[in-house]
Amino acid sequence: MKSVDEQMAKISKDAVEILPKGELEKKLARAIATNTPLVVKQGFDPTAPDIHLGHTVGLRKLKQFAELGHRVVVIVGDYTALVGDPSGRSATRPQLTIEEVNANATTYLQQFGNVMAPHKFEVRRNSEWFADMSFANILRLAGKMTLARMLEREDFTKRWKAEAPISIHELLYPLMQAYDSVMIKADVELGATEQKFNLLTGRQIQEDYGVEPQVALTLPVLEGVDGLQRMGKSLGNYIGVSEPPREIFGKIMSIPDRLIVRYFQLVTDYTQAQIGKIDAAMKAGENPVSYKKELGRVIVGMYYNAQVAEEAQSEFEKIFAKKGLPDEIAELEYNWNEKEIWLPKLMVNLKIMNGTGEGVRMIKQGGIYLDGERVADDKIKIEVEREYLLKVGKRGFYRIRGKID
Repeated sequence: MKSVDEQMAKISKDAVEILPKGELEKKLARAIATNTPLVVKQGFDPTAPDIHLGHTVGLRKLKQFAELGHRVVVIVGDYTALVGDPSGRSATRPQLTIEEVNANATTYLQQFGNVMAPHKFEVRRNSEWFADMSFANILRLAGKMTLARMLEREDFTKRWKAEAPISIHELLYPLMQAYDSVMIKADVELGATEQKFNLLTGRQIQEDYGVEPQVALTLPVLEGVDGLQRMGKSLGNYIGVSEPPREIFGKIMSIPDRLIVRYFQLVTDYTQAQIGKIDAAMKAGENPVSYKKELGRVIVGMYYNAQVAEEAQSEFEKIFAKKGLPDEIAELEYNWNEKEIWLPKLMVNLKIMNGTGEGVRMIKQGGIYLDGERVADDKIKIEVEREYLLKVGKRGFYRIRGKID
């Protein structure tokens, strides 16, 4: 293993906090002396089918630990996903079924390999210990935390003061995440800054179960393409690592200019020197568009290859700079039992949208076009037996035509 100082230089890069101070250095020194790798953990709840660039901030840090010779454990939270992490939430998450979680977990496992080589990390599902846990053991775990301590969480405090509902099962989430650390005897746990409460709870619960407490390492939260809120599937501001190349490139082109440096910093392998030059050039007045295109090429290249990245840029420029249409447009056919269909309902049936509410929002935001004309009426019904060119957002093009059953 490398020296403590060398390891800390790599580990601390882009980290927000490493708590308690000085403890990670002690763990690393012992690991070097005994030639025993640290157990480094992060959990991912499969609450949606795909992982996005926000997830890769943690995965890339796990990759660094693996490169330093430590044992990396990725927890697929198939049981914590049934609760849904309340961190940063202003309302209770909708509960998923076990079937939905398992389907999402399958794609998560496939996509983890896009960021880290599969042989570099170990995967554990927390259903391994929660599925057969007795109610007596659940009571024992719940008894480790007081309600007053739980309400110290900022998100719970805000909801409590606003008289917004807090479900009992949400209170169990930090304890479940902490118990994961007990079961794998984690030495280090990673999480976004909003996870700080959960990570420190892990220390307390490990100690209560006779396990040496972990170090908590927090990482920055990556903003989504809207530049306002954290990247998230439910917010529709995400960039999925398995999305089509032109979709990834187009979404990168839509991020605010002020996030260009941050994205280079958190989701690419650019050195600090390279990023510093980009930052200085833009501050000196250079057009940020060229650097945004560079960022798009880099990210598409990371998850596909350089040639595909160049093609994605060419496609983008053809559609937007030259106001053209993509070379390939998806052709979708459907059946309906009436002459007309409500457009949001149709987009759900065609699996373009997850729900009619999402379609209504996009219409109100001016993001839906039919035959080149912006749709203004969210109650619009279209003829079934007619072909339309449907544009969804900036990059989704579809030729749609229906038949009456």
